[in-house]
Amino acid sequence: MSLIDIGVNFHASQLKGAGTELLARAADAGVTHILATGTSLSSSRSALEFARRHPRVWATAGVHPHTAKEYTAATGEALAALWADERVVAVGECGLDYNRMFSPMAEQRSAFEAQIQASLTTGKPLFLHCRDAFDDFHAMLREAAGAGAHGVVHCFTDGAEEAEAFLALGFDIGITGWVTDLTRGTALREAMRVIPLERLHLETDAPYLRPRNAGKTRPYNEPALLPFVAQAVAELKGVDAAAVAAHATANSKRLFGLPG
Repeated sequence: MSLIDIGVNFHASQLKGAGTELLARAADAGVTHILATGTSLSSSRSALEFARRHPRVWATAGVHPHTAKEYTAATGEALAALWADERVVAVGECGLDYNRMFSPMAEQRSAFEAQIQASLTTGKPLFLHCRDAFDDFHAMLREAAGAGAHGVVHCFTDGAEEAEAFLALGFDIGITGWVTDLTRGTALREAMRVIPLERLHLETDAPYLRPRNAGKTRPYNEPALLPFVAQAVAELKGVDAAAVAAHATANSKRLFGLPG
């Protein structure tokens, strides 16, 4: 069973300096490709540097809504140099987050719009974040989709109605260990019935969202635990985990242009 983890925060404190061992355990677990997530200019640069050192790793580059207030014209120019690199396969993590409000709404929307335009210019998919901001986020995505934008709603945690709305616009859905949380993940678990295997991707969002079905190993999440996400999705969809893995892997290779 081969898997692709489309979201790992190698820049997070829990994972810093552990890249070699994380990749070794991931390979043993069948994870063949990994995307290192960029959430700021500095972490995007780090993600690309990490990808250049490891042939099974690619990077995303963008500014998360939490730090959108720091997005300037100079930020966009610096990111453009990263987006031009073939090892950077997506624009983002970008989007809207009205939950913690580390950046004002207007500045979040401005930074998001700039990154949508970058996606349209480069042709690279969007790596998207939405938390408690569905109406504004969907409205911006609807306009972006009309202009030809595509991508994946990373770490989706909402319900069936929101999933169907994103799918209707042509955006895929990223599933994390949230799907294993029987308390907080109820809406997502119900949404699995409307998310086709042909439109979902698997991710850990490591070191966060450790799968609840993984047992007691390390206290943080890591790519080696991705099979537990696949297993949870399989149980909810009533199919074999290998079928989930095969579809998700094909979807991620297609969306991000990853090699076979």
